[in-house]
Amino acid sequence: MPSDHTPPPDHTPSSDHTPSSDRARAKHILIVGGGYVGMYTALRLQRKLRRELRRGEVVVTVVDPQSYMTYQPFLPEAAAGNLEPRHVVAPLRRVLRRCRILNGYVTGIDHASKRVRVRPAGAQSVGVPERDVAYDLLVVALGSISRTLPIPGLASCGIGFKTVEEAIFLRNHVLHQLDIAASNAGDDRVRGRALTFVFVGAGFAGIEAMAELEDMARDACRWYPTIDEREMRWVMVEATDRILPEVGPEMGRWTAEALRARGIEVKVETLLKSAEGRHIVLSDGEEFDAGTLVWTAGVKPHPVLKETDLPLDGKGRIKATAELTVEGLDGVYAAGDNAAVPDLSGTGEFTAPNAQHAVRQARRLGDNIVADLRGRPRKPYVHAYVGSVASLGLHKGVANVYGVKLRGLPAWFMHRTYHLSRMPTVNRKFRITMDWTLAIFFRREIVSLGEMEWPRQEFELAAGRQEDR
Repeated sequence: MPSDHTPPPDHTPSSDHTPSSDRARAKHILIVGGGYVGMYTALRLQRKLRRELRRGEVVVTVVDPQSYMTYQPFLPEAAAGNLEPRHVVAPLRRVLRRCRILNGYVTGIDHASKRVRVRPAGAQSVGVPERDVAYDLLVVALGSISRTLPIPGLASCGIGFKTVEEAIFLRNHVLHQLDIAASNAGDDRVRGRALTFVFVGAGFAGIEAMAELEDMARDACRWYPTIDEREMRWVMVEATDRILPEVGPEMGRWTAEALRARGIEVKVETLLKSAEGRHIVLSDGEEFDAGTLVWTAGVKPHPVLKETDLPLDGKGRIKATAELTVEGLDGVYAAGDNAAVPDLSGTGEFTAPNAQHAVRQARRLGDNIVADLRGRPRKPYVHAYVGSVASLGLHKGVANVYGVKLRGLPAWFMHRTYHLSRMPTVNRKFRITMDWTLAIFFRREIVSLGEMEWPRQEFELAAGRQEDR
């Protein structure tokens, strides 16, 4: 990465992203999406094309609504208070110093004219129109969104677990439920609802989020004299017959047993039928009220892909080749959750939509773009899945790596070590390590900052009173 902070040439996106004289000499690589694939691809290009970027021969632009990349495997620890939320995100402008960052929403892609339609962040509030951004090479890394079902009440009562904002909300929300229960000591109905937490989807996101938050809430109960930790009810609802399929049947069964030993209810082959008014109805016939409903039942490709002229498969993913190019198109690349990438390792037909593949695909994608620019042959993406690690709360975990199965403290330590090594920038690695070190000597905070959800409420109240006068 360049040591200086000289900004890249000014190619501000507009109806034509750069003057004709610049276009004749500069190749514009446009990356839509600043997640794993987008950021790591741009980082790879920044390192491999250092001279070209410095000379202005190549321009790399990254388009994303946020100015940071979220390292999702650390979201459960951020939600549980083990990590500062700001430390699990990588600021794009700091990491990608030689690239241009455009904060905005991609609303369409027209490869026939080599243009991407972008709505700049905040455009609606100030009346800024959408604009076209032209490109020479395009990387589609829009990722995925939560896959929901038309379940009554889910949209109004549920929340996902894919962003740092959702992690912060859940931390505050769970602690606020303890506040509600403690303030209503004589109302069993209110207390029962507040102390019931339901998670739907027993993959990595659901299991880790539930385990970490349950661990945090149980620890917080010591500061609530009127709440017995046994009053809390944590329910995991899974439609299939197993949990954590990524770690194998044996470790999945051990995880279920470990969670049940902590008092967590694990319901497999069970569906959420309704959540209207926070009244949970399950397919096994059970009904109860719950103050918290978290939905982590899978993902689907970003819906904006339907507003493009790119080839899609039956699941809405871009049809990609093993070289991470888009089938039948020149100058377009795709990887990660929004692409159907052939799995040459023989594990399955396509690579799984997870961080392990996304990060490695980004490196191969970046190298293949450099190869195209320099007239060299591309290489296919081949990676055998080495295994999985999952955290189940403080000092608890499960792992299956290269066939070696671990559980408890060794698996938890492996989980932290592996993901710390994958976190971008030394700055973030150091801050995360310091968070963990401080946690050895000090207990985590249990303060609910629920007002963060409505930051203008107090001001609006004050302004309203002033107008009344």
